Amino acid sequence: MPSDAKRQSTRLRPSRLREVGQHGTNRGDAVFHGLVFTLAAGAIGLLLLLLGILFSDARDAVLRYGLSFLTTTKWDPVALRFGAGAYIYGTLITSAIALIIATPIALGAALFVGEYAPGWLAEPVSFVTELLAVIPSIIYGLWGFFILAPLMRFYVEPFLRDTVGRLPVVGSLFSGPALGRDLLIGGVILAIMILPTVMSISREVIRAVPNAQREGMLALGATRWEAIRHAVLPYARVGIAGAAILGLARALGETMAVTMVIGNSSTRITGSLFTPGYTMASAIANQFTEADSPIYFSAIVEVALVLLLVAALVNILARLLIWSFLRGPGKAIRA
Repeated sequence: MPSDAKRQSTRLRPSRLREVGQHGTNRGDAVFHGLVFTLAAGAIGLLLLLLGILFSDARDAVLRYGLSFLTTTKWDPVALRFGAGAYIYGTLITSAIALIIATPIALGAALFVGEYAPGWLAEPVSFVTELLAVIPSIIYGLWGFFILAPLMRFYVEPFLRDTVGRLPVVGSLFSGPALGRDLLIGGVILAIMILPTVMSISREVIRAVPNAQREGMLALGATRWEAIRHAVLPYARVGIAGAAILGLARALGETMAVTMVIGNSSTRITGSLFTPGYTMASAIANQFTEADSPIYFSAIVEVALVLLLVAALVNILARLLIWSFLRGPGKAIRA
């Protein structure tokens, strides 16, 4: 006769076990789904709350100055006339300089690590490059203030003024005295700071390219560079563009490092990169504690609101590009 344990086990039919397991799994799934949904909704809610707070504090300036706040450059706390055009210009110029300098270097480093470097070299190079991303911005600022700025003032900027500055049209970008605290140096320090971000994402995108793409080109007699040029880069270009835009998003919002090297002494919009200026972030950092009137404070907060909206839009665009690459790489080739 079967033992008591065996008789007990026979009472739990397989169908009953499956039913209990399914109910337990469904209950756990529901709890976990609700938890992660709450966390995700909380992140979105936090962003909306932040936007709401900024808009509430900036409402007086928004109503008083309207769209002229974005286009005029007059910033006079005494006369209570505020326009963030110069700050927006400085932000866009320094970010563009950073993107122009950092993207080719980051792409070259990503190609070297992903396509050429042996494993024993690729990992240390990747680690050292990514280590730059965790260095606090104040450290970059101090390095830029004491090392980069004097180097640019006494050597690089005079060289650019005496060579490129003599050319028509382009030469106007490098005209005027080299002060060592200007838009160009702000762009260079930003380029160094966004380099790890662009390089890391580009490397992963390049590694995601199927080996069949490379092997097909090599089998047809292509060289290594031809395989990269005609198979790897067209396949990965949307992801690389997304990496560059994510780097741009960080450059737009960087504060301390830029504040220490950009000059913070002029609201003029000129064609020369040797002009001291502001970015939106550096203007907030410099003037937030000086806002001694309600409308002055509201104008500063409106600058922060504009900066947040711009950074959010850039990040959304980058995510959409990377998403389109991951969901439809074939489309990236035909694009």
